[in-house]
Amino acid sequence: MQIYDELVARGLIAQTTDEDEIRDLVNNGKAVFYIGFDPTADSLHVGHFMALCLMKRLQMAGNKPIALIGGGTAMIGDPSGRTDMRQMMTKETIQHNVDCFKKQMSKFIDFSEDKALLVNNADWLLDLNYVDVLRDVGACFSVNNMLRAECYKQRMEKGLSFLEFNYMIMQSYDFYALYQKYGCNMQFGGDDQWSNMLGGTELIRRKLGKDAYAMTITLLLNSEGKKMGKTQKGAVWLDPNKTSPFEFYQYWRNVADADVLKCIRMLTFLPLEEIDKMDSWEGSQLNQAKEILAYELTKLVHGEEEAAKAQESARALFSKGVAADMPSVTLAADDFKDGAIDIVSVLVKSGLVTSRNEGRRAVEQGGVAVDGEKITDVQTTIPEEKFDGEGVVVRRGKKNFRKVSK
Repeated sequence: MQIYDELVARGLIAQTTDEDEIRDLVNNGKAVFYIGFDPTADSLHVGHFMALCLMKRLQMAGNKPIALIGGGTAMIGDPSGRTDMRQMMTKETIQHNVDCFKKQMSKFIDFSEDKALLVNNADWLLDLNYVDVLRDVGACFSVNNMLRAECYKQRMEKGLSFLEFNYMIMQSYDFYALYQKYGCNMQFGGDDQWSNMLGGTELIRRKLGKDAYAMTITLLLNSEGKKMGKTQKGAVWLDPNKTSPFEFYQYWRNVADADVLKCIRMLTFLPLEEIDKMDSWEGSQLNQAKEILAYELTKLVHGEEEAAKAQESARALFSKGVAADMPSVTLAADDFKDGAIDIVSVLVKSGLVTSRNEGRRAVEQGGVAVDGEKITDVQTTIPEEKFDGEGVVVRRGKKNFRKVSK
């Protein structure tokens, strides 16, 4: 099976400008393609995961990826998928985030020997002359067409700033610049970027008289239609200091039954023949599928050793109630009063609840245990010495655990 057909079989392709031409380019290793990443944080997250995997798949098939870091476009902010305006960042913050991205991307993409490029659109966008942009680029865009774009429609009610209105033009200019500088003939991105990507192909056609192509990747949604990659604590990060390998593993281990096989198909590099055999799995077999998913993705992001440790810890956790590498919290001396700490304070300090009221409800509903012993009295206190050494394992619900020590 050639690479384009594999992408289709894995359910990764949403829209294309010219399917036959794109199929020919990627199957024959002739695609020089880019995907953009706006450095709005100091780590990539699960929302970027599918794009990174796609770049890896296409590079393995002989194509050349360009990872475009949006150091310039981040000065504006992408309105796509937003109901409010993004907070402006300083140049120093953006540069710090760019540096963090480089390190993480290297785990997926081989940048050696000109096999891939990592570029920053600040290198050309920040030097543009406003009047020149209006004359040379602005004339190629219809305001009427731009306002019909989905990425702007959802912002019109609350108000769309002129700053954000320029984002499509800047992203289109990126494709135009990359085409001229590096022979970039394709842009890939999330399905919510379709309007911006079409703007780039049209700009290249009007300014250079050349054809360029765009393909969108299916957004990673769960069975309820919501974007995957978020927990109660926020985004699931690829940086182990923000989301530990154990927490990353557990996120995928806990996906819904309805989502696990889709995630295996779209995100892992397991052979399709092997995945097809899982289609008939049900019941306890789906738990096995979740372990496979969690292990494979943790291995991709954090390496085989960390994936094995996370899997071993998770199995120990659910079989014995203990795990060496589960998320841990250290209590301070002033957290204890009269040599003890109440259970609600433990829940709050450990991050298992966000407020004392939420903690009380969790206890009263029978969803809290300490070292495997259920706690139902909100007045329960735990002696300070219990937190010596390895500490205690605190559980809220069936799957949320913390190791708490002092």
